[in-house]
Amino acid sequence: MTRLPLALLLSLLLSACASFKPVPTTRFNPTATRAELPHEEAPHPKNSLEWWYLTGHLRDQATGEEFGVEYVFFHFNLKDGKQDYQMVNVALTDPQGQQFKYDYKLGKLPRLLTDSLPVRLRDHKAGQVWKFDGQQGTYQLQAALTGKNNAGYALNLSTTPTKPVLLHGGTGYENYGQGITAGYYSYPRLATTGTLTVGGKTHQVSGELWYDRQWNCTSIVSKDVGWDWLSIQLDQPREELMLNTLRNNATGQGLNNGSFYSADNQNMHLSGHDFQLTPLTYWTSPASGRKYPAKWRVQVPAQGYDLVVEPLVPNQELALRFFHAFTMYYWEGMCKVSGTHNGQPVTGKAYVEITNR
Repeated sequence: MTRLPLALLLSLLLSACASFKPVPTTRFNPTATRAELPHEEAPHPKNSLEWWYLTGHLRDQATGEEFGVEYVFFHFNLKDGKQDYQMVNVALTDPQGQQFKYDYKLGKLPRLLTDSLPVRLRDHKAGQVWKFDGQQGTYQLQAALTGKNNAGYALNLSTTPTKPVLLHGGTGYENYGQGITAGYYSYPRLATTGTLTVGGKTHQVSGELWYDRQWNCTSIVSKDVGWDWLSIQLDQPREELMLNTLRNNATGQGLNNGSFYSADNQNMHLSGHDFQLTPLTYWTSPASGRKYPAKWRVQVPAQGYDLVVEPLVPNQELALRFFHAFTMYYWEGMCKVSGTHNGQPVTGKAYVEITNR
């Protein structure tokens, strides 16, 4: 399972409303045997928790400078089904200047979302319009960060898929035990062009983003659950790995789930001892005091990978503050990849998400 920090936050906010309990949608059965595309991409009416999520590395076409992008729309609905809520998060990483900037908004939607395609999502903050449009890997993204510390940071991007859709679990549903499943698929390589504005300077950029689509996720979220999630795009061979480890901090139990996507588009589900994520060093946040892994060894023996994943900026921690009393801290950021594939040197790019450490 991926993308749970904000999922946990939304669940906590919902549970604070004693009269409401989020429940999965009934329109799209969360125990279905296979994701039905393309309409799974559309909003799931009255869904308890779903999202459209993009991360990745983009490079200035003239200077070679590299930047990280995170952009996500969350949608959820309460038990009565009468009110939709949305959360948007956008972040930009600048390794050259060792800068990390982010912005977010959570609020009610003026009307219920409908299950129409192409997807057309909007939010507004401080006079800015945040947009996500499209379907099946072809998207238009637009956002400008707000606030005096974020002036001069924005994105305006277009994507097209270069590899077919990746159905996690082999079916587009991942199994988390005890009868719990959640819908999950990705486009692991979206060719991306457009502009990033970083520190007031506009860059013409290109690269490849990773896109995650997930739905029916509330039943997985728990305050005791922590996780490390990685998306890895190898340069040569052009293969991808999605790896996540869930930890129950109350019971000490763990669960591995992942996918290996080969250069010829073969999809292999990974679990148990199929891979190992081993933290090698740690970084302690000066803001929250939390201790996060700062380098990982990633081993996928059957596919011949022995990798090291390392952040390009140590401080990519987000602090989402609500109600003047509750702050959700988690780490998500751009990383570089080095190591070996069947004993030969290999490089790549990654995004990593860590919470509840």
